[in-house]
Amino acid sequence: MSTILQRIAEIESEMARTQKNKATSGHLGMLKARLAKLRRELIEPKGGGGGAGEGFDVAKTGDARIGFVGFPSVGKSTLLSNLAGVYSEVAAYEFTTLTTVPGVIRYKGAKIQLLDLPGIIEGAKDGKGRGKQVIAVARTCGLIFIILDVLKPLQHKKLLEKELEGFGIRLNKQPPNILFKKKDKGGLNLTFTVAQSELDNDLVKTILNEYKIHNADITLRIDATTEDLIDVVEGNRVYIPCIYLLNKIDQISIEELDILYKVPHCVPISAHHKWNFDDLLEKLWEYLELVRVYTKPKGQLPDYSAPVVLKQGRSSVEDFCNKLHRSILKEFKYALVWGSSARHQPQKVGKEHILADEDVVQIVKKI
Repeated sequence: MSTILQRIAEIESEMARTQKNKATSGHLGMLKARLAKLRRELIEPKGGGGGAGEGFDVAKTGDARIGFVGFPSVGKSTLLSNLAGVYSEVAAYEFTTLTTVPGVIRYKGAKIQLLDLPGIIEGAKDGKGRGKQVIAVARTCGLIFIILDVLKPLQHKKLLEKELEGFGIRLNKQPPNILFKKKDKGGLNLTFTVAQSELDNDLVKTILNEYKIHNADITLRIDATTEDLIDVVEGNRVYIPCIYLLNKIDQISIEELDILYKVPHCVPISAHHKWNFDDLLEKLWEYLELVRVYTKPKGQLPDYSAPVVLKQGRSSVEDFCNKLHRSILKEFKYALVWGSSARHQPQKVGKEHILADEDVVQIVKKI
């Protein structure tokens, strides 16, 4: 482990010393690729095992999982206990480790698991502390909250982002629009559909050389960076939405608060006074991209008390059936759907029909 960390440190210092210009871009590209490979060894040690970290695996429950990341003393635990205290219906005991956990909250009928991810401090991505296990859990979250002290937000924000980035977590980003396909022969075929300000044939060749890839088709559909290409080649990046919670707003002026409201992905709160929790929950719901679908037994009114919670935009009647019970699809004939996804009320649909928020579904079985 220490030799990997030493090599990472050496590469980082060489990158810091190297001037950025056209002549050095190939060398820097090669160093960035080497760095990415070493970081991967830190996350996934050769020989497998040890994956998510001993005793740190938390059983997934509910419809979504949110990870809380922040330095000590930013008010993370106050926020967790107040949120869970106000909205919780389940104690923390159903989890396998108490080190990570505060509880589960109910919001708009969805069960949302809240995980405190301790120990993401500077250097966690380099294997210090329990950072590695913590990040393994962070990679499984549907949303990350970065909790910042409103009086020193920017320096903490940069450090935490760097830690998460180092472990292949990309916050509030989409995967780069790059097609990459390895082949057995035929060399490197590079196609640009837009003008490139950083990557050219030589630089792409240098980076892929570092991965011993000599035959591949690559199509760059965006003005891509070296990092974008490395992310696609590595193939193990996770893209997670993130909300920055600026805590302790009771310590700043109204004018300062107005400025904070303009910062993207931010919600100002006071965990201690439980201020602005409604705003936070609304944003949480928007970023998790969930939909609620209600069941309607034949001849009865819809059951609005217990929605089936699914992912927005890509959840079908088949997903709905599977979430209710695996056996339903065997007897499935068609479904009746009321709501915004239906062209008329009700609409008779097959299992591939995509559902929208607050649709009502009645399953009709084969006789």
